[in-house]
Amino acid sequence: MGRMSEPRARQRPLLPLSLALPAAAMAALLMDLSYPDAAVWALAFPSTALLLVALIGRRAGGALLVGAVYGIVFFALLVSWTSRYLGPVPWAALSILEGALTALALILVTLAYRWIPTAFSGRWARLLLLPAVVAALWVGRELFVGSWPYGGFPWARLGMTQAESPLAPVTSWIGVSGLSFLMVFLVASAIEVVRTREWRRPTALVTPVLVTIVLLVTPLFPTTVSGEMRIAAVQGNGPSGYFDEREQYSIVQAQTDATAPLYGEDADLVVWPEGSLDYDPFQSDALARRMTLVATRMGAPLLANAATERDGLYYNTSLLWTEEGTSEQIHDKRHPVPFGEYVPDRAFFNALAPDLIGLIQREYTPGSNSPVVDVDGVKVGLAICFDVIYDDVINEGLGAGAEVLVLQTNNADFRGTDENLQQLSFARMRAIETGRSVVNISTVGTSQIIRPDGSTVSSLDAGEAGALLEDVELRSGLTAGVVLGPWIQQILLWGGLGALAFGWLRARRR
Repeated sequence: MGRMSEPRARQRPLLPLSLALPAAAMAALLMDLSYPDAAVWALAFPSTALLLVALIGRRAGGALLVGAVYGIVFFALLVSWTSRYLGPVPWAALSILEGALTALALILVTLAYRWIPTAFSGRWARLLLLPAVVAALWVGRELFVGSWPYGGFPWARLGMTQAESPLAPVTSWIGVSGLSFLMVFLVASAIEVVRTREWRRPTALVTPVLVTIVLLVTPLFPTTVSGEMRIAAVQGNGPSGYFDEREQYSIVQAQTDATAPLYGEDADLVVWPEGSLDYDPFQSDALARRMTLVATRMGAPLLANAATERDGLYYNTSLLWTEEGTSEQIHDKRHPVPFGEYVPDRAFFNALAPDLIGLIQREYTPGSNSPVVDVDGVKVGLAICFDVIYDDVINEGLGAGAEVLVLQTNNADFRGTDENLQQLSFARMRAIETGRSVVNISTVGTSQIIRPDGSTVSSLDAGEAGALLEDVELRSGLTAGVVLGPWIQQILLWGGLGALAFGWLRARRR
């Protein structure tokens, strides 16, 4: 079998460490550019290739160092908006933590390149099996970082870079993680074609070429049009940031002023963003009267959001306020942001950074109620701010019959950064993945109403007060991406780990 059966050759690093570390840093830069604001989605592929090339042949220590450079630089660039108000400490802490977790998980990818070719000889093991294991371990890394610690931070899944690419419809069939898998598989397969010089054999190119063609021509998974709902989404551009100076009722006044031009228009639902109410309307009669007035003048229920208190616990709550001045349907944010909406292990972290931890006085409790409200027989699925990146919230709403998704957010603490555009891109991908129209409404922008194919119906720029009023298409039926996505994630996670373990055992015997 010649060259392909020599374990020693396979285990040599393709790049010396002096080149692998700059390559990892460059991979991080390219990966950041694939996300908004730049949103050059094609750069996700050379970025992945650079990182894999830097990892191939390394021992665990070298892989850890390469992974750390990639992870820390990437997250430092991607979430630089976390330093907007609180300075470099939270930004550095998040970047280092996520980078360290990324580095640990990438060691498994390096081990796959060491063990799988030794355990399974033959060209197709190199061209298909090895890339599949590497891609599955990549997805496993995304799931690991996205779920731990403190609920995880699934902000940087590879498939999310493709919200505006021809590959986006693939998510409606296999979910975002499935798309991540196929992207890494194609890159890893191309690397093996070059490494083994199989590019000289046309048969070696058949699989990656066919997969690429299928991905590019994949249509959206069909869902059924079930009607329309006329939705007004209002961006008040009020002083809703944590450090903004405000007067009594200044946020709700900004929202009311932006809604007023719509009085007299026909609407089925009025949507205000996260943080659109200054106080808890269940404990403020004056605020309750304002909301009732808006709902009455619009002739439609008002979906707003506030910090609420029940039984001594605080919640980030979206509530459907009716013209009768009541709200019997509420949804509490499922995943409060650690170190933003609550402090885990407060005593420990307070000892490290008392000034920063002291800023977070209110401890939000995770919600457990359904992320759906019923508006005259139409189920509306909800996700509050960063909950858009958690699959469980979106899928639960769809499982409860949601025909449209409303995503409420407050980006005021990140004015002038990429955060709002990154979150908007995730909202677009959710529309494509679920086959649902999405109303993404922010306090300060950017807000959009998005069709099920990901195209934009109407938009409000950041820093602009205004309102969107559109007939929003309703859809029923679940996409394969929603139904199969969670199963695909588990198959890839445990399949990748299982294949790696079996490869280790078989390689030892050989």
